[in-house]
Amino acid sequence: MTVQNVLFIMCDQLRRDHLGCYGHPYLRTPNIDALARRGVRFDNAFVNSGVCGPSRMSYYTGRYPITHGATWNRVPLSVGELTMGDYLRGRGIDLALAGKTHVMPDDEGMRRLQLDGGHELAHLLTRGGFHEVDRYDGHHSPGDESGYPAFLRAQGYVSDDPWTDFVISGIGPDGTVASGWHMRNVHLPARVREEHSETAFMTDQAMDYIAGQGDQPWVLHLSYVKPHWPYMAPAPYHAMYTPDQCLPVVRNAAERVDAHPVVAAYREHEESQSFSRDDCQRIVRPAYQGLISQVDTHLGRLFDAMERQGVLDKTLVIFTADHGDLLGDHWLGEKELFYDCVQRVPLIVVDPSAAADATRGTADARFAEAVDILPTMLDALGMLPPAQRIEGRSLLGLTRGSADNWRDAAFSELDYSFRGARLSLGKSVTDCRAFSVRTARWRYVYWIGEPEQLYDLQADPDEFTDLGRDPAFASERDTLRAQLMDWLVHRRHRDTVSDAFVESRTNTHKKAGVFYGQW
Repeated sequence: MTVQNVLFIMCDQLRRDHLGCYGHPYLRTPNIDALARRGVRFDNAFVNSGVCGPSRMSYYTGRYPITHGATWNRVPLSVGELTMGDYLRGRGIDLALAGKTHVMPDDEGMRRLQLDGGHELAHLLTRGGFHEVDRYDGHHSPGDESGYPAFLRAQGYVSDDPWTDFVISGIGPDGTVASGWHMRNVHLPARVREEHSETAFMTDQAMDYIAGQGDQPWVLHLSYVKPHWPYMAPAPYHAMYTPDQCLPVVRNAAERVDAHPVVAAYREHEESQSFSRDDCQRIVRPAYQGLISQVDTHLGRLFDAMERQGVLDKTLVIFTADHGDLLGDHWLGEKELFYDCVQRVPLIVVDPSAAADATRGTADARFAEAVDILPTMLDALGMLPPAQRIEGRSLLGLTRGSADNWRDAAFSELDYSFRGARLSLGKSVTDCRAFSVRTARWRYVYWIGEPEQLYDLQADPDEFTDLGRDPAFASERDTLRAQLMDWLVHRRHRDTVSDAFVESRTNTHKKAGVFYGQW
């Protein structure tokens, strides 16, 4: 089969080690595992930022955060950046969305271009190039961009805010409503029925969209908000796992002694204090696993429907996450920092081409990055990615066994200027940046104005011992710092003209009638 359609599935805050096909001993994900048997499971896939917004913008643009500029959740992607939707629209293909994007509109850029909200192009630009079947970012009660609140009310959940009152709430022992914003309550079943939950609703939107396309090619981004917080799961998923069926927390007392200043500041954040509690671990981790099993169940529904419609074998399927979740590892909560449980994500690519038959069911240890997803999609649809803009590489060379000179490292960034750690460290906004290089053996982090970090993943796979200030490892830091610098200076900031254009205009000023410098 050739590629006719693309289904790009993303889970929010899903850890790589929380899937059966990546080795979790208890978590049941049969449909995702079956997907891996049909395609290639990438064992060293990394995001380019451990934060939702910048990570997703790297997926959507094929460019690193330092290049696309959307370095944090509240930082808009420039109206001048091209996204998946822009490239596909040139081929007459709509990029559909069911779920979350975290796209922030560049209102200032739109005003400069005098594009108001009624203009068709303005509508697309403010939405990152997506045609929104239903958009739902999942961090607060959805607004007019989603049909979910109206759907809930139609099912009998009577409330001005049914998301808060039913989807992320349960009933406590005393009979009162208990909010899922308080993690102590997420062992309770959500007040919403499973078939009316966020994951079920968004799967229905995706299924309806695909069924409505008939024989027309389509590209759909199905972007689940789970297992991201609030960690409230509907029955029966809220009680599917027990604490002893969860992975052990990766932390020890020694890593808190003379800790890196930024990491120590992050450990003072409320979420880190909460996740350092043993009772928090016992309550949250089972619920987190239940949410993942629920996603897997509904993906099974989706794949079955696609098979019945005869489109599954014509569709490039990409399954991944925007980052992981610390879940208390290293005495930390949330994500952001440069640990593998945040930066290393699941990535499964099912390439329907016959050229990929030899790699089906295999695991690939080569480095993949978020920036590779857009060029992979364009390549599958027969479109040539613009080399002056796109910084990733198509993964089809790996699925089809034809890639040479592959990368030996992955790169990531963090802008923590919006976070409380900046205030406690007394730093300016411009100094709150960090860049990381991850190789097969090392994790190196360069912090502006703070000590470097270095982990030997061969000797210390749990990343407990920071060698960033150890004189014995100065040469390793020098080598990795140089590798990071080489990567930084090769970012594609000249993106309005191609390399071929530059070559054609090199040393041609006299042909243009310009004769400067002559005697």
